[in-house]
Amino acid sequence: MSASTANHARKLRKAARVILVGPPGAGKGTQSGRLLEHFRLSAISSGDILRENIRNRTPLGMQAESVMRGGGLINDAVMVKLIVGELSKRGWVESRPTTTSGITVTGALEIMGHTSAAKTARLAASNCPSSSFLLDGFPRTVTQAESLDKEVDMNFVVNLNVPRDVILDRIANRMVHEPSGRVYNNTWNPPQVPGYDDVTGEKLTKRADDCPETFAKRLKSYDKSTAPLLEYYDKTGLLWTVSGKSSDEITPQLDAEIFRRFG
Repeated sequence: MSASTANHARKLRKAARVILVGPPGAGKGTQSGRLLEHFRLSAISSGDILRENIRNRTPLGMQAESVMRGGGLINDAVMVKLIVGELSKRGWVESRPTTTSGITVTGALEIMGHTSAAKTARLAASNCPSSSFLLDGFPRTVTQAESLDKEVDMNFVVNLNVPRDVILDRIANRMVHEPSGRVYNNTWNPPQVPGYDDVTGEKLTKRADDCPETFAKRLKSYDKSTAPLLEYYDKTGLLWTVSGKSSDEITPQLDAEIFRRFG
């Protein structure tokens, strides 16, 4: 880690609890990585937490696995319990006596099998910079956001606003190495040998849904489903929108806003 990066991290004076929202192709992965580096945020992935609980055979994990095997979607309440349990286990959120769903944070931890963490969660309340985190993949709907708000005091929601024509151009020029997940772009991040992965030399491919027509439909679907979520967070005063045509254009604005709010 460079000295400048370390200085950035030290400038945070309170915990940043961030939700990053943006359409597919807007660069959420790039911005997330830079936030983790610049501010020592921890990435809390709802998908990773779910998989960990399934792997560890916790009661909530087995419940979720049963739903998934049946082709269903995980209940919002279950996902919130999983996320709150993880945050409480790390000592980043304060346990509350009860919630509207009738479960305590301690209870969520006990259900997940974290008995020792459940005991300490009653005293866990931290606003120091080391408790900063970025919530990845959740919430996606207003219902999920409302459920999360009952348990966790999130304090910053970032909306990445990238012109749709820019996104479609990115997608048209995007190629991937499927086994590793490495992504290339023929315009701004081309492979050393056109059409082949830099590391393995294997042939690159295009994702099945990366054709402009299909992706344009995905963007329309995203706009329709996400507009209520953005409106919800706008009303709470947490929403901040950053606009730009490239990740390098967006990052300085995002860094400056993080400093302004939490530095």
